[in-house]
Amino acid sequence: MELLIIQNKIYEIRGQKVMLDFDLAEMYQVKTKVLNQSVKRNIQRFPSDFMFQLSKEEWENLMSQFVTSSWGGTRKLPHVFTEQGIAMLSGLLNSEVAIAVNISIMRAFVAVRQLILNPPASQVAELEKRMQKLQEYVEDVFADYNDINEETRIQLELINEALAELQVKNRGSNRERPVIGFKI
Repeated sequence: MELLIIQNKIYEIRGQKVMLDFDLAEMYQVKTKVLNQSVKRNIQRFPSDFMFQLSKEEWENLMSQFVTSSWGGTRKLPHVFTEQGIAMLSGLLNSEVAIAVNISIMRAFVAVRQLILNPPASQVAELEKRMQKLQEYVEDVFADYNDINEETRIQLELINEALAELQVKNRGSNRERPVIGFKI
């Protein structure tokens, strides 16, 4: 099974990387009901840190990320399995398909962990370069902004001085102005 497909079915819920029961059932080529019945018959193998049922809010939040039809769907809240829970499933579903799928799933979890712990150096270096360029650009913009503000402040002071001189000049001449308008 392709690693990327499996990685896209790994979600983070309650701070843990998990997979949904119906995704696992599809990969194992069994019905979700069959998978869940096997788990219920062996519930002692699945403590709460290996498997848990989603709350209604968690399920609604997760469903909002899926592009699905409003018709049909699950009637019960799905169970999710952590990496350890999936390892336990391999003991229950003992078929050739289950073994191959389990190996692929374990590789996908390892790849996700490695990607989180060690992001590709080229991407980190590229992000650092972009951040440096962005920081330089912002500093230039603020420097230009401050320069414009200083020039604008000086120009406004000159305009205010010119207006003050005009007001003083106009006050000195209190001559009568002709009336404008129609005479009745």
